Order: sequence, then structure tokens, then C-alpha cells
Amino acid sequence: MPETFDERWLVHADSSLLVLDKPSGLLCQPGLGADLSDSLLTRVLRVWPEAQLVHRLDRDTSGLILMALTPESHRNLSQLFAERRIQKRYVADVHGVPDASDGVIALPIAKRQHRPPLYGVDPAGKPCLTLWRLQKQSAACSRLELEPRTGRSHQLRVHLQAIGHPIVGDPLYGEAADRLHLHAESLSFRHPGSGQELTVQRRCPFDLPTP
Repeated sequence: MPETFDERWLVHADSSLLVLDKPSGLLCQPGLGADLSDSLLTRVLRVWPEAQLVHRLDRDTSGLILMALTPESHRNLSQLFAERRIQKRYVADVHGVPDASDGVIALPIAKRQHRPPLYGVDPAGKPCLTLWRLQKQSAACSRLELEPRTGRSHQLRVHLQAIGHPIVGDPLYGEAADRLHLHAESLSFRHPGSGQELTVQRRCPFDLPTP
């Protein structure tokens, strides 16, 4: 039987939508097979049976997830995502120190493997754009603020590996550690009900590794 919903995950709730702070290691929605039946969505549905996912995060990524509570809200939020009118900001700890204080990664990505899903830079892939800014650094690692302008699967993980700075704790594109150091820290969008700009934040739960 799946675990219950943890009230500490709830960041924002109103009649139209929920914003939740997904923990690392939990799927957004159930997968195929009994061992993949537990997820954030299955737990949320116990409390809000009408909830629908609007977007997803990787299982190992923590941070903010939007869920709609009405069909109209789901349509409106999905349209905002499709039109790239929802601003997402992530925090990632990466190996090494970039040569600059900020930059842009514009590399197309395509799927290379299905089980487990793996992606890579491919000239024939889908266009992808990531903006990054250096926040702080230690001797061997750096903390970056990331703003993906596209929403491809594994985009941030693949882009950072491609420029020589894989994310700390990435078992697919780097080296496994205690957890993947990638967190969806902020969401900003126009609320589908009120029409007002809504910005929701949840602080990064991990520390920058030091030697």
C-alpha cells in the first residue's frame, strides 16, 4: 500500500491548483509494474481526488510541481507550459568550476536509450536552451542557478554534462552519490483563476559539497 501524503510537501493550495515540493527519489506519477506504483500523484489523490499533473520532474529531482484541481485550470496551465509562459528556476551543484559567471547552452537533445531512458546531445535532436548563472563555488564544485527555456526530458542533466560539469550525484550522466543535486526552486506564472502573477519558491534542501 502506498505511503500517505506528507503535509510538509504542500507549498500552495487554492481552488484551482496545488504547488507541491516533491522529494528526491519519488516518481511524479506511477510507472508500469507494482514496484513503480507509488508516486507523488497517487499520494496526492488520496487528499485531492480531482488533482491532475500539469508537468513532471525526474524521479531523482526534488522541487516544485504544479497540479490542477479543475479541468479548466489544467487546460490553462498546460497552455502556459506549451507557450513557455511559466518561468522555472532550478538550483544544481556541479563538478568543477565554469570559466565564466554565466552562460547559455543551446544544444539539441535526442533519446539514445529506452531502458533506462538516456538522452544525449544530437544534431538531429530537438532544440534545447538553458541559461545558467554561477551562484557560489567550493574547491571542486559549483552551485548554478538554471533557467530552462525549453522543457525536454533530462535537459539540464544532459546540458551540464555536455559542457563538462555534470551534476553532483547523477547516476546516469555522472557519478552516483547520496542524491541528485538538482532542485526545482521557483515557479512564476499567471494564475489561471485570479489572473494575478504568482511566484512560489522552495529553498534548496542540500548543501554545496566541500572537500
